[in-house]
Amino acid sequence: MTTMTTNTADTPQTATPVRGFVPLSEKTGRALATVGGALTALSAFLSWTWTAAFPGDLTFYGSPAGLQWLVLVGGLMTALFGLASYGVKGLGWLVPAGADAAIKLSALAAFATAWFTIIAIITELGHLVDLEPGGFFLAVVSLLALLGALALPFERPVAEEPDPEDSGMDNFKLACRNRWATVKAAFTNGPVRPMKALPAYLEILLIAVLLGIGLGIFTFGITTAYQELFLGFLITAGFGAAALNKAGLIARFSAVTARHRNVALVGAFVAAAAFPFTQTDDQYATLGVNILIFATVALGLNIVVGLTGLLDLGYVAFLGVGAYTAALVSGSPNSPFGVHLPFWAAILIGAAASMVFGVLIGAPTLRLRGDYLAIVTLGFGEIFRISMNNLDGVSGPDVTNGPNGISSIPNVDLFGFDFGASHTVAGFTIGRFANYFLLMLLITLIVVMVFRRSSESRIGRAWVAIREDETAAEAMGINGFRVKLIAFALGATLAGLAGAVQAHVSYTVTPEQYVFANAVPPNSAFLLAAVVLGGMGTISGPLIGGSLLFLIPNKLQGMEEYQLLAFGVALIILMRLRPEGIIPNRRNQLELHQDMEAPTVLGKAGV
Repeated sequence: MTTMTTNTADTPQTATPVRGFVPLSEKTGRALATVGGALTALSAFLSWTWTAAFPGDLTFYGSPAGLQWLVLVGGLMTALFGLASYGVKGLGWLVPAGADAAIKLSALAAFATAWFTIIAIITELGHLVDLEPGGFFLAVVSLLALLGALALPFERPVAEEPDPEDSGMDNFKLACRNRWATVKAAFTNGPVRPMKALPAYLEILLIAVLLGIGLGIFTFGITTAYQELFLGFLITAGFGAAALNKAGLIARFSAVTARHRNVALVGAFVAAAAFPFTQTDDQYATLGVNILIFATVALGLNIVVGLTGLLDLGYVAFLGVGAYTAALVSGSPNSPFGVHLPFWAAILIGAAASMVFGVLIGAPTLRLRGDYLAIVTLGFGEIFRISMNNLDGVSGPDVTNGPNGISSIPNVDLFGFDFGASHTVAGFTIGRFANYFLLMLLITLIVVMVFRRSSESRIGRAWVAIREDETAAEAMGINGFRVKLIAFALGATLAGLAGAVQAHVSYTVTPEQYVFANAVPPNSAFLLAAVVLGGMGTISGPLIGGSLLFLIPNKLQGMEEYQLLAFGVALIILMRLRPEGIIPNRRNQLELHQDMEAPTVLGKAGV
């Protein structure tokens, strides 16, 4: 067993070895977790219910379907991590940071998915007898696996002693902090063991294989046909990713990709480009292109918020400026200008219009800081939406057709290639939204390259200096106003690029698409949350955060009344568990986790 001394900011004392949360010996717990994980995986080949009325048809023996695949993955991970903890030859590479925390999280993934499925079957079908023996078997073995995992020992930090002079509330807070430190220690492994260097071609092959696995996971998640399957996917993916992280596998993969950054970047976009070829119709390609639009705009906002530290609450307005501008010059019958420019010209004009608005809004306001700047940008977003509503020929000039928006925007025809028509490529039929997915992927690549080159340039270092301490940066000779204005204008330009594509994808542009907050993205609140959730100052962070925050509301439309509540609760939990975001910037991670050991040389900020 690999253990470590937990040395958090709250509890810097030495640690004390203790048993796990379940009163079983370590030997018994490890065996129970390993065998229970294997039996949980085996239960996926049994029938869980007698009727096909439950989505996914879980009535067959020997043929996993729907949620059974997720339980199979969770069970196999638990069993493999358990075998690796025994030192089984050939499995040591699975746990470079130790196995115990990974066993606990993977067992939790299998248990949570299994019991969620069981409860859903009973709730939707109405009776406990709707479960087949396989369902009861699943409930028992997944619970045994979790109990065995929680029996594994760990080192608990020495609790802080209460001060007799403190109030009852202070002592309660201290008790909560001590308990949280204990739980955190239970899910902590040791440092990642260094991996023996592999030949470059093997590392590149490893990157390709893992990107292929990532494409499969993304495709499974986006093509989930019913709400229960998607919820199970979120549970398994969340706890499974945490288990891989605690095992040290993600850190190892990150080290490999850092040595081959360009290969990893190109490979990621090649894997993404393969997504339309996995689809037989446009049902999920539609969702895919909208995810790309939202994630790309979030990456543009990351320049303003993540690199420069400017709180912009009206950023979605720049997306709207690009969309409206492109719609007005692309030949829509609702446009008063009566012009039909080629797409390449429309997208450039849309980006330029957004940049101009960025400069016009930024020039008088960027001398403000903090909350004052946030209020001004929020006002700009609302002014844009109201202005588009009023330019209807009644309250103002007839430019945008008011609340009805600009409709019937023609499809993109770029150099003779009609994006609105289906095309056959290598035997695969690529539909309209798949065409736009590939186009938007190209725009995303451009935005990524701009972000990467900017963040690593002199101006990027100036942005980071402004973010850390504007007064100190200006004292060192940085023109803070000019630097912030460049960031504001560049972020607005990138949003305008995505907005021009969005106008053609959706056929219609209306003011209601560009509000500060509602239950369905894109909006300014979700864009800002995507940057914070994904990881400020990184490349992959906002892309992943934006993808999740667009995909989840669209997949859980049946929970529309509770979406914002669930969203808020999830943000609170995430900020408590991982305030640096899913893909952390190394500097931010070191600041937020003072117990981490700082490297001799910090890597580049944009990862």
